[in-house]
Amino acid sequence: MGQTNRYLALDVFRGMTIALMILVNTPGSSQHVYSVLQHARWHGCTLTDLVFPFFLFVMGVSLYFSTGKYQNHLDKESLLRVGHRTILIFALGLFLNSYPQWMTDYSHFRIMGVLQRIALAYAVAALIVLNAKQQWLPGIGASILIAYWGILYFFGDPSPYSLQGNATIAFDRAILGENHLYRGFGIPFDPEGILGSLPAAVTVIAGYLAGIITRENRTDHAVIRLAGYGASIAIAGYLWGFVLPVNKPLWTGSYVLYTAGLAALLFALLIYITDLKAYKKWTPLFSVFGMNPLLLFILSVVWAKTLRLLIQIPDDNGQMISGSIWLYQHVFEPLAGPMNGSLLFALAHVILFWLIGYVLYRKAIYVKV
Repeated sequence: MGQTNRYLALDVFRGMTIALMILVNTPGSSQHVYSVLQHARWHGCTLTDLVFPFFLFVMGVSLYFSTGKYQNHLDKESLLRVGHRTILIFALGLFLNSYPQWMTDYSHFRIMGVLQRIALAYAVAALIVLNAKQQWLPGIGASILIAYWGILYFFGDPSPYSLQGNATIAFDRAILGENHLYRGFGIPFDPEGILGSLPAAVTVIAGYLAGIITRENRTDHAVIRLAGYGASIAIAGYLWGFVLPVNKPLWTGSYVLYTAGLAALLFALLIYITDLKAYKKWTPLFSVFGMNPLLLFILSVVWAKTLRLLIQIPDDNGQMISGSIWLYQHVFEPLAGPMNGSLLFALAHVILFWLIGYVLYRKAIYVKV
């Protein structure tokens, strides 16, 4: 949408996800984090586990408006646009994975990541919505989720939804190579792997379907329809979770429906508040993030890695420690204690990048990817 016709509720929603993403990604100490700001250990869904699918859902809503210029039809122009955006976002993800140690041994370089998952999910969803009739999209999305469930169930080990026994490991190992997978779970397993990008694309499609509903975004009827849509798929995802666990690292179908449903409910609430009731004074707290979301996310990751890996400061014993540890131990922990100091450290980063976003907003700088 053009800058003169920005969708405020969408900017606010997008901004909420980026603000929360920065908050959960930059604690002062990883040993002192409130449970609500941590991912579920495996099965389950915390507030933190909502951030990524909410962003993809918002991307789907935006996709509906952006594809309108192509009459929701795949042609040379739209294909080039999708391809260009996919490659650029994926490349930015590779940059973040390699920063700041570009000259390291690439034999163990992680290929996938958050931006790479965003790129692949966007590409798959965009190609589907530009090729298929709108009335086919729910069926296509359901078919992908059921097929993915079948892959997990039939091609995994006897415990197909476990960390060690899930089918995505073998698939991603075959495509990417074991040395290029994430190892944060203790074994080579990538929570943003290739296979899991298929159900992630359905999260984008769910947002696209919400965009269809919000064509009438200033009417009570549209808000009620959107809330009904959200409630129905959230309940479906919750019930499905009794046989297929809600699981973010595997991006299970139950997780897709449950989180997309909650996203639709929140989006309906934001439309009601900002459009129907016109309560807008509070919105810059989040819309500033939402106007340059990927830029601010990338800057926050680059800064956090710079502070942690490049900046070294002598501690009281003369030993060199990272800038992030020094700030936490010498500024934030003395102010608020271990837990609250760690939270305050993260909040300070949210404020820092809000200020950067505000400067960009005041100068009418909007970086589109």
